[in-house]
Amino acid sequence: MPFRALMVVAAALMVSGCGSSKSAPPSAQSPTTNGVVTTSAQTTTSSAPPSALQAEANSAATGDIPDNQVFISFRDRAAGYSMKYPEGWAQRGAGARVTFRDKNNIVRVVTASGPLPTAASISADLGRLPGAHVQSRPGTLTINGAHAFKVVYTTQSAPNAVTGKRVTLVVDRYYLAHAGKEAIVDLGTPVGVDNVDAYRLMIESFRWQ
Repeated sequence: MPFRALMVVAAALMVSGCGSSKSAPPSAQSPTTNGVVTTSAQTTTSSAPPSALQAEANSAATGDIPDNQVFISFRDRAAGYSMKYPEGWAQRGAGARVTFRDKNNIVRVVTASGPLPTAASISADLGRLPGAHVQSRPGTLTINGAHAFKVVYTTQSAPNAVTGKRVTLVVDRYYLAHAGKEAIVDLGTPVGVDNVDAYRLMIESFRWQ
């Protein structure tokens, strides 16, 4: 009887130990919310610039944004800015990285904490963009009274699976900064499409909150 009692106690201890080890992983995971970037991700300074925009070779042809296009205001409270974009475009992401897209018309805003950009730091960024062909040096301009930089680069999509053709994207990239934060805005247009006026409206609507 004493021996059997000891065996029962030992078995109970083993079951209890296994149960506690299985319950540890769930408590170690952080809760997440779909589409929301965590605070730590938003405040971390990235060591590399956002990747170059890339067109989709299999996407349907993209036309000019019409002159009567309606624009609506997008406000990102987590990242601290607002900007207009064409009504009907698909929005993806929130917080530190947001993309608006209509076929191969692509606009992306990436924010991070960091020092004010300079022509030298921007040139270094562009040197770390695989597949991007820089068309202009960083030029200075003013957007809503704030100092900013603009560069232009091009990229090519992967070949179309049927035709083998590639889509060339011309991208205007803007660097804007305010109160220790930086926003990099890429506005991409396929070659042969004229979105100059619409994209000018969008970048000039950018406001830090």
